[in-house]
Amino acid sequence: MPSEIKSMRAVAHPVRLRMLSLLTGAPMSATELAQELDITHANASYHLRLLVAAGMLEPAGEENVRGGVAKRYRYLARTPGTPGAAGSPGTTAPPGEVDLEQLPVWQAIADELVRRAHHQIRAGHPASLTDADLWVEPETWQRVVALTAEASNLLHTNARRPRTSGTIRVNATMALFELDPKETAQKGNGR
Repeated sequence: MPSEIKSMRAVAHPVRLRMLSLLTGAPMSATELAQELDITHANASYHLRLLVAAGMLEPAGEENVRGGVAKRYRYLARTPGTPGAAGSPGTTAPPGEVDLEQLPVWQAIADELVRRAHHQIRAGHPASLTDADLWVEPETWQRVVALTAEASNLLHTNARRPRTSGTIRVNATMALFELDPKETAQKGNGR
């Protein structure tokens, strides 16, 4: 199985997406992840094994705990759009065709976004939300893509261990698409 497909399948679950986010800030063990995500240790271990098998995590040391050894793992975030980047494990379908292998990843991201939106509404914290289907100059689009990649990298490189003093918990879900002008024009004309 190609590594891009294996990565997509590994990421295609809301718990694993959350694990990748947590493991960007600091190496953690299955026990720590289970506590932070409010899941069982067995469940955390299962999801960790899948992410490790897909090459999404790297070992980050071991710690002796109660007569046993707890392995810690870390996620090295990659630039959005590159194989292995959370939510964007590459493309396997030719342009213009739907890559059915990516659909579970998009569904997992959508489910996680809905979960986070419910929290946002309950908490009443300010948020920034943009949804747009626009026509812009190619230079503007390229700048937006670059700024989004810069923002993503800034967040990932400055992520800290959960609940570190002086930090706040944030969420960023970014998806940028260059649309087919024919498809957009057809829908705009009611065809």
